[in-house]
Amino acid sequence: MTLAKTKVAIIGTGNIGADLLVKVRRSSFLECSLFAGRSLDSAGMRFAADLGVRVTDQSIKAIVGDPGCCDIVFDATSASIHQEHAPILKGLGKFAIDLTPSKIGSMCIPVINREACLIESNVNLVTCGGQATVPIAFAISQVHPDVEYIEVVSSISSRSAGPGTRANIDEFTQTTKDALLFFTGVPHAKTIIILNPAEPPILMRNTIYSIIPKPDLDALRLAVKRMEKRIQEYVPGYKVIMDPVFENGRVTIMVQVTGLGDYLPPYSGNLDIITCAAVHVAEAFAKKKQKGGHE
Repeated sequence: MTLAKTKVAIIGTGNIGADLLVKVRRSSFLECSLFAGRSLDSAGMRFAADLGVRVTDQSIKAIVGDPGCCDIVFDATSASIHQEHAPILKGLGKFAIDLTPSKIGSMCIPVINREACLIESNVNLVTCGGQATVPIAFAISQVHPDVEYIEVVSSISSRSAGPGTRANIDEFTQTTKDALLFFTGVPHAKTIIILNPAEPPILMRNTIYSIIPKPDLDALRLAVKRMEKRIQEYVPGYKVIMDPVFENGRVTIMVQVTGLGDYLPPYSGNLDIITCAAVHVAEAFAKKKQKGGHE
């Protein structure tokens, strides 16, 4: 027997929302029943309409007016707007997956705490930099609980930083730092994002620095490699391009993310990693829901 797909709504019709739509349509477990924004003339809205997806310019009001349209809601708007959406979605009993750095829901890095997040009403995917670097920082902390400091620098193509990303730079750096502190227990952390205007556009690269009194490089390499393989299960373009190196009193690791090239070009790995993570969590929720209904 073929089980019915779980219906999802996407709020936010920019690059992230449109890329989500492509990934949802490819999913064996999800179906996009509503693509919601504020302008029927936006590029993302026209893209969805051309695919035959139900669209609306009523944003979250469309879900309020038709709460049965979905079980899962992806919010791909902005941190400030999600603050307005979160209580409404909770009141409607929707599982909200927040792709903004609002910090309202439980922080979710799927490779670390996906299962625990499935019982929450609202999960926050931190930031693209967080999805790329927190798992490596977590792996470091598992090998070396004595790590004293972690700093991450995410460099992305300026072309892949849309209005939403640019409007949330402060939230990006603070939310990523909060996630580093939360998931690793490290006493001090710092995050930096660089918008690189180079042509041709660069791929997303992330450098993770850590200060460890006496690093065990062999153990670190093994832990990082294991983490890389687990992330690649849902982010195929994720790759460690520099294994742990110890010099000048610090351990350095570098990660690169190449996008799948769905709605966005491959250099937009920063957006691809968070949409991949979002769909991964949604599919896990859908599978759990289906299992619960057929036990």
